[in-house]
Amino acid sequence: MIVSDTAVKNRISVVVLAIIILIIGTYSYVKLPRESSPDITIPHVFVSTDYRGVSAADIETSITIKIEKKLKGLDRVKKIKSVSSEGRSQIDIEFIPGTDIDEVLTKVKDKVDEAQQDLPTDLENDPSVYEVNFSEIPIVVYSLSGNCGPRCLKKIADDLKDDIEAIPGVLEVVVTGGRDREIRVEVDADKLAYYRIPITALQQVVASENQNTSGGAITLGQGRYQLRVPGEFETPRRFSA
Repeated sequence: MIVSDTAVKNRISVVVLAIIILIIGTYSYVKLPRESSPDITIPHVFVSTDYRGVSAADIETSITIKIEKKLKGLDRVKKIKSVSSEGRSQIDIEFIPGTDIDEVLTKVKDKVDEAQQDLPTDLENDPSVYEVNFSEIPIVVYSLSGNCGPRCLKKIADDLKDDIEAIPGVLEVVVTGGRDREIRVEVDADKLAYYRIPITALQQVVASENQNTSGGAITLGQGRYQLRVPGEFETPRRFSA
């Protein structure tokens, strides 16, 4: 009752105070920064290494442990977790909240580079170091299905990719799950051995021949035309031509 009686007696002051609160609240709401997809920083850096055909135990001893030894010298590390599975090593470095993720990402890459000299020399790819960036996570996922076959669906997806990327505000569109056309070359090992041709030489020849080259330019009247010599293989018949 005391509060209500005081408010009634000082009704003009209460109205003025309410208007001030309303104005400040409206101003704060309008000026408050807000995003539909805010950039959230997670203090985690991941190191992934692929080594196909190797057991989990060998992955742990030959890759995971050697990289972890180098990472233990980093500052502001809260926890290091790792998973060694068949053909892959995955290491999760958790840092203390508030750590500059760009700075520690560079330091982790430097440590991984130091560990590379102790890793197996027959790795297909170097270890990859990356962070979780929510801005790169797709916000819309579309699936295509139909009876026209994988080749037809892949073509439709590629056409849709170009159309969607042309929409303002779309950064990138990635097509996954489709099969790219390829030509498989089966080599007769006996003939290569008979002619003493190493398999690497054959690979280099196929790669150098399977490409388009420039044929220079010609001038006709007032026009100048660039010439292109097509050399990419489109059918298996071209390999035997």
